[in-house]
Amino acid sequence: MANHVLVTPAAGPRALWTTVVALLLLCGCGGGLTLTEIKSSADKPSNVAVYFKIEDGKEPVGGLTADQFRIYEDGSLVSQFESKQTILNPTVAASHYTLLLVDMSGSISESGSTDSVVEAATAFTENVEKYQKVGVYAFDGSDQLYPIAPFSNSAASAKAGIQSLKSFKPRDPSTNLNGAVVKGLEELKSSLSRAEHPMRFGTLVVFTDGTDRANRVKLEDMETAVGDTEYDVFAIGLGVEIKEDQIGKVGKDGTAMASDKGQVTQAFDKIAKRIDSKMKAYYLLSYCSPARAGEHEVEIEAIAPGPDGKGERKGRLRTKFDAAGFAPNCDPNRPPKFDTSKGEALAPKSDGASKPSGGVKASGSVQVKGNAGAQPVKPGDDFNP
Repeated sequence: MANHVLVTPAAGPRALWTTVVALLLLCGCGGGLTLTEIKSSADKPSNVAVYFKIEDGKEPVGGLTADQFRIYEDGSLVSQFESKQTILNPTVAASHYTLLLVDMSGSISESGSTDSVVEAATAFTENVEKYQKVGVYAFDGSDQLYPIAPFSNSAASAKAGIQSLKSFKPRDPSTNLNGAVVKGLEELKSSLSRAEHPMRFGTLVVFTDGTDRANRVKLEDMETAVGDTEYDVFAIGLGVEIKEDQIGKVGKDGTAMASDKGQVTQAFDKIAKRIDSKMKAYYLLSYCSPARAGEHEVEIEAIAPGPDGKGERKGRLRTKFDAAGFAPNCDPNRPPKFDTSKGEALAPKSDGASKPSGGVKASGSVQVKGNAGAQPVKPGDDFNP
């Protein structure tokens, strides 16, 4: 039976406040966790897997272990020993790509800041590549992106390609920031369309030291592209020319500012940590169901310590599965098969039938120099676009 709280017309302020507190406790609204289902699957012999993310407000919650989850089927707790519940590495079911877009206009390449940018971008790539693929592209004032280190299966390719920025000479010293952001989103979508796994998540990180000067793409078109994309977009600003409110129009999911080249590494590190925390907030919980037939409701409860280490934060999600044909001999460590024909995290379609991710009709066009399969420039090569 559901819990009810009765408020009488004669209740005074103290009674009313007590009632509000009781309601918050009953509904779990008092600072608890939010579990958002992304995908779930049920496969023979009796494998059930749920891919979800956990947040506390807008903050990602990572680092939980399998024993910090409780699984209920049709309202009854499932034994952890019977279900063999485990947390699988999310990378067995999802591809996460980060595209780093580096401003190499004249104000960077000719100001003595290049070495600092290369050092910061290298450290950033080393951190992010631990959990996902990283591609690096550069832009200047022209209508092109330059593939410094396109996405590949080589973990060291992005790091090696970044060194080529030391010899980068811009074709146009102006800054085509708006156009580069739009094209960066398009390139990220194109790269993810060839990703290994059916579920695909993208992040765009833009580094720049100035506002758009080229005016090849209007500001409102860039803002539309950023606002419409399902990808996370972060921005890093360098110097006094660009203000945080301006860089915030690009970095809808977070920004970092460096007042001079000595703070560039710290700014990149801030965004890398943000990406890392968001990545760790994704969980792939797998278990062996005791059900053998029929449709069932599974409820997952997460239990995390409070932010100060005291108390607990809890949250739940519910989903359903069909146990038709279920039997013994389940291995919870087997990667699940997710249906990507419906729901969130759809694989981008190359025929353009899916929702556009950042593509807009703009005043001017942006081209990618080379192609997605281009080889990165080797360190020490003279890179003159």
